[in-house]
Amino acid sequence: MRVIMRLGPYELSSNLFLSPLAGYTNLPMRETVRELGGLGWATTDLVNARSLLERNPTALKLVATSPADRPLAIQLFGSVPEEMRDAAVMCQEMGAQSVDINMGCPVKKVVKIGGGSAMMTELTKTAALVRGMINAVKIPITAKMRLGWDEENLTAPDLARVLEDTGVAALFVHGRTRAQGFSGSVNLAGIRTVVAAVRTIPVIGNGDVTTPEAAKHMADETGCAGVSIGRGAFYDPWIFRRTEHYLRTGELTPEPGFAERVRVMRRHFERYVAFYGEENGAKLFRKVAPWYAKRFGPAKDFKRRIIAIASRADFEAALAEYAAWRAPFCDDQGELLPKYWPGPMVASFMREPGAPDSTEREAIPVPKGPVEVW
Repeated sequence: MRVIMRLGPYELSSNLFLSPLAGYTNLPMRETVRELGGLGWATTDLVNARSLLERNPTALKLVATSPADRPLAIQLFGSVPEEMRDAAVMCQEMGAQSVDINMGCPVKKVVKIGGGSAMMTELTKTAALVRGMINAVKIPITAKMRLGWDEENLTAPDLARVLEDTGVAALFVHGRTRAQGFSGSVNLAGIRTVVAAVRTIPVIGNGDVTTPEAAKHMADETGCAGVSIGRGAFYDPWIFRRTEHYLRTGELTPEPGFAERVRVMRRHFERYVAFYGEENGAKLFRKVAPWYAKRFGPAKDFKRRIIAIASRADFEAALAEYAAWRAPFCDDQGELLPKYWPGPMVASFMREPGAPDSTEREAIPVPKGPVEVW
């Protein structure tokens, strides 16, 4: 196995990371993308330190793992030093390879308790909290941050220097401010300033990476040691395997065909059912399946049907009906004929409004409304 980079004492198989996304990067998702290959490191959904210490069932579900789910970091948020310290100890006892501190989440419920992006505004206080966690455990402590609170307060370089001196093993930097949320473009120059601010620890860049080319562009422009992918992994669960190959060889591999997309979607679905139970797993998968359908070609009826499933039978029926509807427009390999999809000559009766052609990708959805209400 070729070693790409190190994080603390760990030798990673690649410099590609799965970013935590609340409600998505659960155990079924992590196991699915790991199985596809190319992923070097993954992090759980963010979990409230106090809830974890109280062994809240929801918190325990967020940090649930398996032997195949390695290496793994548990991401904590909170602002009470003793709670964050004790939760880090608990994570170590549960077998996590690392603890990541969320200093970048813009969501109101996280920020209002002094966690997430709020931690970027009080460097001395944040350093003391982090130092307490580092002194309490043997596993590495890392931090996920944004560039700052807003454009007038780009504190990431200063915070990065403080955290390196405190002893964190690595930094993950999302190239937006808290005020931006997920709007606007990622500031690669901003990530580069964080890379330049530290002496030895790795900085991993994050934001708007939806293709292998975008990952390489981020690394080239910022000098970051690794790239962390979040929403792009839901658009393309194969992105880690394809990106690892591209970074290693300079060659782009073809995107998977319809049969492979269905196979992986079904595997992902079965993991949801095993993890959450059939009815609850099916209901929760309603928000996952449409991501797969984005590259099925026209799939309006399938999307409408799949967001109402409540069982395995519902899932299979929706998929079977869609496959039967789709078949007359496909070649012998089950791929849509070029005159239908993709490309500008797609027949109007088959193409959905806003569907991508062969040269455009759909935008990755983000929350609607002011950041304060997310």
